[in-house]
Order: sequence, then C-alpha cells, then structure tokens
Amino acid sequence: MSRNAVETVMGAVVLVVAALFLYFAYTRTQTRTVTGYDVSARFDRVDGLRTGGDVRISGIKVGTVTSQSLDPQTFLAVVHLTIDPSIKLPVDTIATITSTGLLGENYLALVPGNDEEYIKQGGSIDHTEPAINIFSLINKFVGSGGGPSAPKKDGDSAPAK
Repeated sequence: MSRNAVETVMGAVVLVVAALFLYFAYTRTQTRTVTGYDVSARFDRVDGLRTGGDVRISGIKVGTVTSQSLDPQTFLAVVHLTIDPSIKLPVDTIATITSTGLLGENYLALVPGNDEEYIKQGGSIDHTEPAINIFSLINKFVGSGGGPSAPKKDGDSAPAK
C-alpha cells in the first residue's frame, strides 16, 4: 500500500516539475506577435524563413513575418512583415535572412539606413540579401577538390624547383 502512495507522489512531482518547465519556457521566449504597420520585401530565396518568424534589429524582435508568396511575373519571393509602430524604418533599410546559429532557425534581420525619409504603411524594403544556403557552400567546398595535395592529371609535369 505504501509503495503505491510513493509512486503516486513521485508521479505528481514529475507532473508539477514538467508544468513549471513549460511555464518558464513559455514566459521566457518571445512568442508574441508584433502588431504594427505592414511592409514587404522581395528576395531571390527565402530558405528556412517561416511565417510567424521574427524580424529583428540588432537582435531585438521588432516585428513578425506575416506571409510569404511568389510573384508570378518576377519569380521573386515576396515576404510581408508587420513592424512595431514605434520603429520608423528609413527607406534605405537592408533586409537580410540570417540564422540564429549554424543550424538554427532563420529570421529576418533589418539594418536601418541613414535616410531621413521613412517607409510608410504598405511600403517595401528595396535592399535585400537572400538566405545563405550553408549546405550548398559546404558542397562547393568539398566538391571543389584542388589545393596543394590534389592528384596530378596525366601529362602534368612536376613543378620546376
């Protein structure tokens, strides 16, 4: 009988600890959706960027990616964002898709420019840099061969010393 009571108490403790962990994780992450004015940006590629993803300036969340679509005429990815109304973006702002780490989640990083004119509601960010495909870069590096220890082809002569 006491064995069942101990197991029940331990199960309750595990559930309480799990609930506390979930509460802590939820309150410490920035899962809020930013409301504000809408802006769009066009990219060659948006690999890994997701709807609901962060828009950040200097690592601080200032907006949210609200939607992504493909422009059927230019075949560019159109990303729609919502920016906090207290943030006024100059028209020469640069939008870059970057990640939180080597294999981390992608987000949209904004680098504000110095122009005195600001992007208005429904405006667009004209200067963009697409996501870097790390696997493509690794493939190019590994597949390139070459280098000082590359095998010689038939007919190649030894370098003169």
